[in-house]
Amino acid sequence: MTMPRPALGVAMVVGSGALFAINGTVSKLVLRAGISAPQLTLLRAVGAVVGLLALSLLLHPGARRLRVTAGQLPLLIGYGLTGFFLVPMLYFVAIARLPVGIALLFEYTAPLLVALWARFGQHQQVRPRLWAGLLLSLVGLGCVAEVWGDLKLNGTGVLAGLGAAVFLALYYVLGARGVERRDTLSLCTWAFGASAVAGLLTRLVTAGTGGWAPLGGTSGGVPVALLCGYVVVLGSIVPYLLVAAALRHLPATSVGIIGMIEPVIAAAVAWVTLGAGEALNAAQLAGGALVLVGVALAETARTASTTRAAAPAPPDVLAATDLSR
Repeated sequence: MTMPRPALGVAMVVGSGALFAINGTVSKLVLRAGISAPQLTLLRAVGAVVGLLALSLLLHPGARRLRVTAGQLPLLIGYGLTGFFLVPMLYFVAIARLPVGIALLFEYTAPLLVALWARFGQHQQVRPRLWAGLLLSLVGLGCVAEVWGDLKLNGTGVLAGLGAAVFLALYYVLGARGVERRDTLSLCTWAFGASAVAGLLTRLVTAGTGGWAPLGGTSGGVPVALLCGYVVVLGSIVPYLLVAAALRHLPATSVGIIGMIEPVIAAAVAWVTLGAGEALNAAQLAGGALVLVGVALAETARTASTTRAAAPAPPDVLAATDLSR
């Protein structure tokens, strides 16, 4: 059994959070080049499943870790469709219409939804600070959206961000069951496989709505194909594995709280890389801080006796709660 090394776990979470954060900007550059959200979701899923399959076959016990029974398929398919297909696709829709930091803040309300599910759906005991966290997060989102004036945020982008939060919460609930039955690598491989199939079916239904010519171009002075490579390898496979490894050294709640650096890093990277259109004003920065504080309160609201194992890392959003990018 591996001896827990908290410092190493913290480094892994910070590293994965940085990679996920940079991935938001990289993905936005790909979208600006002309690749659609469904196309990018498909590229990400196919590339990740190929990489994870290769890794699974290289590691002991090889292909045996990928064996699955008929009874396990519904959970694996649902897990893949929610967390690995719908969440990233809606996230890509959101960042195409909103600043990356704001899109992440809307999606980052997923832990609140799961905390509410734990309280009312599973009847778990929670501390009163859950409600304080919920209130702070709602006020923070109001500040981010500047609800006191003419709403300046794109409505479709906001709905996509909130939709991603709902499916991310479902991903966590399903993932909490999945990790009880399978190892993280095989679980993610099957999930990305389900996402790839869904992406291919979506592509067939929407054939002709977007070509692949932009892959041969550049965006922000960088080849689009290279940007897509980042999305697959450093924006998906590597951070997922880092978080999975970090959970061997840190409690799930600690991983979730440390992972809150992602929206902060994402907003900063997007502002520096993509320009003034990604900048947040003082009210939005204050709102973002309230959202993160509210999520932290909700993350720690459940009593120790009801805390369960965390799901694997969430797609695009590092929020490894006891229920996730």
